[in-house]
Amino acid sequence: MSRSIACIDYRKGKIFIAKRIETGDMGGRWEFPGGKIDEGEDFVTAIKREMKEEFGVEVEVFDKLCQVSFEHKGKLCYVDAFKVHFLEDGIERHFTLSEHTDYKWEDFSKIPSLSFVDSDMKIYELLKDRIDTL
Repeated sequence: MSRSIACIDYRKGKIFIAKRIETGDMGGRWEFPGGKIDEGEDFVTAIKREMKEEFGVEVEVFDKLCQVSFEHKGKLCYVDAFKVHFLEDGIERHFTLSEHTDYKWEDFSKIPSLSFVDSDMKIYELLKDRIDTL
């Protein structure tokens, strides 16, 4: 079993998404940023570490929003999505990218029209009817 986290920062009608590097599984596709939970880490520690490593930014972590599961190469995987708040928006000072080629603040309703990671589309489906309450 594998556990990962996804970060949902939604403000002023826009959600933060990032485009994965071209290599590897799901390369070149958009996603809610996140990553794997290392052994011994709790969710908050993993989220803060991943956002610092991938974007060079600090985040505040709030509520767990949902959990989805999927199978990858015969292995059961779980992704827990959390509401977060980036302490910077990446517009005034561009984020330093280590695992992505691009990022943007996008209208939540446009996610289905993007080439989005399959597991994150499951998160989208669970959040789409309540996104404006986040």
